[in-house]
Amino acid sequence: MILDASTIPDGSTLSADLCIVGGGAAGITLALALMDSGLDIILLESGGSAEEPATQDLYAGSVADARLHPEPSRYRQRRMGGSTTIWGGRCMPLDAIDFEPRDYIAHSGWPIGLDALLPYYPQANRLCEAGAFAYTVETAFDHPVRPMIGGFESPVFSTDTLERFSVPTDFGQRYAQRLREGAVRVVQHANLCGLDGSAAGQPVGPARIRTLAGTAFTVAARRYVLATGGLETARLLLASPGASGQGLGNAHDVVGRYYMSHIAGTIGQADLSGAASVWHGYEVSDEGVYCRRRLALQAPAQRAMRAGNFIARLHHPRIPDPGHGNGILSALYLAKPIVPYEYAKRLYGDTPGSAGLWLRHLRNVVGSAPATAAFLWHLLTERKLAARKFPSIIVHPRNRRYSLDFHAEQEPNPESRVTLGCERDALGMPRLHIDWRYTRRDVHTVQACLAALSEALRASGVGSFSYDQDQVEAEMTRYGAYGGHHIGTARMGRDPRSSVVDADCRLHEAPNLYIAGSAVFPTSSQANPTLTIVALALRLAEHLRRQTCPLTLADASKSPCI
Repeated sequence: MILDASTIPDGSTLSADLCIVGGGAAGITLALALMDSGLDIILLESGGSAEEPATQDLYAGSVADARLHPEPSRYRQRRMGGSTTIWGGRCMPLDAIDFEPRDYIAHSGWPIGLDALLPYYPQANRLCEAGAFAYTVETAFDHPVRPMIGGFESPVFSTDTLERFSVPTDFGQRYAQRLREGAVRVVQHANLCGLDGSAAGQPVGPARIRTLAGTAFTVAARRYVLATGGLETARLLLASPGASGQGLGNAHDVVGRYYMSHIAGTIGQADLSGAASVWHGYEVSDEGVYCRRRLALQAPAQRAMRAGNFIARLHHPRIPDPGHGNGILSALYLAKPIVPYEYAKRLYGDTPGSAGLWLRHLRNVVGSAPATAAFLWHLLTERKLAARKFPSIIVHPRNRRYSLDFHAEQEPNPESRVTLGCERDALGMPRLHIDWRYTRRDVHTVQACLAALSEALRASGVGSFSYDQDQVEAEMTRYGAYGGHHIGTARMGRDPRSSVVDADCRLHEAPNLYIAGSAVFPTSSQANPTLTIVALALRLAEHLRRQTCPLTLADASKSPCI
């Protein structure tokens, strides 16, 4: 059932076996996976079914450098469905190397391996509506597909791995009916303002809940799961004093540290005029899912180059520069005022507009009117109106010259962190302050990988890649912390001195508090995090099912439940 917190009497206490905080991808996945467990489950969501300015403002905060990080309320949605209400749908799993301790990537290594997540990835794919768990050309297609770059062969870069794209699925809308009809109490407009807990190693609770209208109540549960995203999870932990007085799970000052995103940018020119063919667009799988190949740095090459994980895609020329002469790209530039912020920053960067620039783009549109009209019709029918949306803008230049779009792993850095600021929100909670930083290893990863790709293209005889090596660092920080990938602020590990949760995502300091989401990732990989967030939530659900399942008298002597 779905309730509103305004219907709950002020000062009352709700009881449950499990309290999930957050109705995004992780929280909804947990609720769905445990719906048939017999557990009494409450799912608390701060927002409702639509965006509400007053609720969204609870995410506002400050940043140390606005050039490197957007304000905290960007790329996040405080509503049912969370950030899946605005995501692009890109899905791919982590790679085996991402879980390994690497002596050249500081603070790397997970307490689990890829094998721990492989049983859950197929179901995660289904929940994300991204089709089968098949992420190579060989496993995804029964029919031959055209090569990405005809004639390109390299031991360093592969073109056989795929990205798969969700609808993109809004978890709040897609699974609302199941939540409404299921054995879970969803309480909307309920804001967690603290978890009581005073002794290390002892259970925490109850949870203190408030509404913006002033209602206050508590939730007393056997177990709690914070599924509130990489930034809000850190804020909630730090705002609950815990045994140390420094925040729940923060006796060793780890909460909020190691904050990662991804390093991304668009650079240079790949001239592939020597290739037998080039196809950098989408293939459609048998189940109707859009799939796209990319240039992926192989694990042995990562180790040899002492670089982080890295992928690249062939990309169109920069949209703001009308010198590309392309009516389609110029039409996109003219549409800039109606493009959402989440996409506009990446498409247009910070290029200032002017009347002269606008007129040059208009000339491009008029000069190639038929092609531009066909493209706009495709955009309307295959993206705006389609149930499964065409994922992105694809332009096929006749001269086979492309810019390169890269997406790279960021090294965990304890000095990159989120803390509590001085200001308070409407609920009296301290707002977040973000100090995102990158390292010289991040710069090395991009520099080394671009150089290796340039050499691989030359050696294979398909073309060349040229770029200004002196501009690499400027380009990789043009967008700052990329998108809504908030990773690592409550990292997973074996040692409480350097991690917040254990391999089961349970807080080292509290036996009944768990964290779901990318906050627990010790490293960021090259992959967008949503699919792995869902897979980890499914794994956590299985753990919680074993740990908190209801007992009968006959089962009491043999059950593992606590």
